[in-house]
Amino acid sequence: MPDPIVEPRRYDNRGRAEQARLARRRVIDAAHELFLDGGWAATTVAGVAARAGVSVETVYKRFGNKASLLQAVHDVRLAGDDEPVPIAERPAIRAMTEEPDPHRIVERYAALARDVVERAGPLMSVLLRVRGVDDDLTAFLATVDGERLTGATGCVSLLAARNALRPGLDVDEARDVVWALISPELYDLLVARRGWSLDDYQDWLTRSLATTLLVT
Repeated sequence: MPDPIVEPRRYDNRGRAEQARLARRRVIDAAHELFLDGGWAATTVAGVAARAGVSVETVYKRFGNKASLLQAVHDVRLAGDDEPVPIAERPAIRAMTEEPDPHRIVERYAALARDVVERAGPLMSVLLRVRGVDDDLTAFLATVDGERLTGATGCVSLLAARNALRPGLDVDEARDVVWALISPELYDLLVARRGWSLDDYQDWLTRSLATTLLVT
């Protein structure tokens, strides 16, 4: 028989945890909307709090400052949700790492890149256009560059392990090529500025990666 004292307390704790999670997601969604609408400089913690329906103190307590809030927004857009599951353990990444065919690895990687830019590309386009105006923003963009390099290294490592890199292409050069091809700058040029569809972007990326990296 449930303990009449312990069980309600457990329920209350679960309820509070869920309320906190929902409040955190409201803040992240509100910040994303404001970053897209007004850009980096015009977005304030007070504005985010007002749109999310929480206090300014709550935002500072949960995220620290605007730069940390931006990082949280980017992380959720990158993953597609706020579940505490590392990117490397998500089904699409695991399917790619277990794929034996190098061409299918490239196709899967291009599909992943398309999913990421669909979720996070518009935000990155807004931020790239004001790069250099703020030290916190510059640091954030450098972090994104580093994270992208890690992802590119993982893709190239899979291909190298299958002896699929074209002759004369070493791992470091291949990594840098992938890092450049999946950059938000190229997404911004092709999709945001030139009006390519995401299908066009994915097809181009698949061809470019295969032609540049793989044994013919």
